[in-house]
Amino acid sequence: MADDSTAASVTGATHCFVVPAYGDSPHLRACLDSLRAQTRRSPIVVCSSTPHAGLQALAEEYGARLVLHSPNAGIGHDWNAALEQVPLGAGTEWVTLAHQDDVYLPEFAQRTLAAIARQPQAVMVMTGYGELIGSGASDDRPRLLSPMLLVKRVLLELGFLGRGAIANPAAKRRLLRFGCPVPCPAVTLRTRTGLRFREDLKVNLDWEAWLRLAAQTGAFAYVRQILMLHRIHAGSETSDGIRGGVRAREDLMMFRAQWPAPIARMLARAYATSYATGDEA
Repeated sequence: MADDSTAASVTGATHCFVVPAYGDSPHLRACLDSLRAQTRRSPIVVCSSTPHAGLQALAEEYGARLVLHSPNAGIGHDWNAALEQVPLGAGTEWVTLAHQDDVYLPEFAQRTLAAIARQPQAVMVMTGYGELIGSGASDDRPRLLSPMLLVKRVLLELGFLGRGAIANPAAKRRLLRFGCPVPCPAVTLRTRTGLRFREDLKVNLDWEAWLRLAAQTGAFAYVRQILMLHRIHAGSETSDGIRGGVRAREDLMMFRAQWPAPIARMLARAYATSYATGDEA
């Protein structure tokens, strides 16, 4: 494992992980394990509007700072409250919203910060990702390829065209026109952008935020290696949104913002079909 002096030689940028913790997740410990095991260690903040017995002790065990906020007003409010906990006084320039159900591979922070060093104009860095299937602990298994993961990798390549970064607004919009291949937990954001998520959205709040960020000056950078695993399970916000029809409505809204109505409806129907096969987008 690289020590902090080795990590500092990769880039002078400072970075932290903020975990928006909701309820008593059985997967939070695995997430914190993965953050502590990074080859480039970064501070960890746990932020919650729904504290439970044992959360403080768990945060302390992993050397994380626990911050409580209120009210419990949905995922967008939780993500925005988490962004507000970035320790700016320590000069933190970059933040990863580490979702409590997900797992980060050991080189996530090191490779992300190396990309930042190569692309000093970047405002967002995204990494490749896979999925984690199972209820946790012994039955977890990674899924590195599925039809939906393949589609998203194609969309990423359409946006980047083999490059490590794109700064042209048209290229950044192209990346997002056919769907959102950029999941929030695989993203590290530059704090000075001041980006905030829409709190009236339930599922596509990251897609909508990336579109706004695409209109700003600054590059999107892409690390192609799979460096985190996004957990797929029945209790996730995405799964709830699919069952309740929220995902379909928000998909149509996003496509209508970028395409004529007939094309928007066609794309939204194609995505709805993928949900019926059990693939989360």
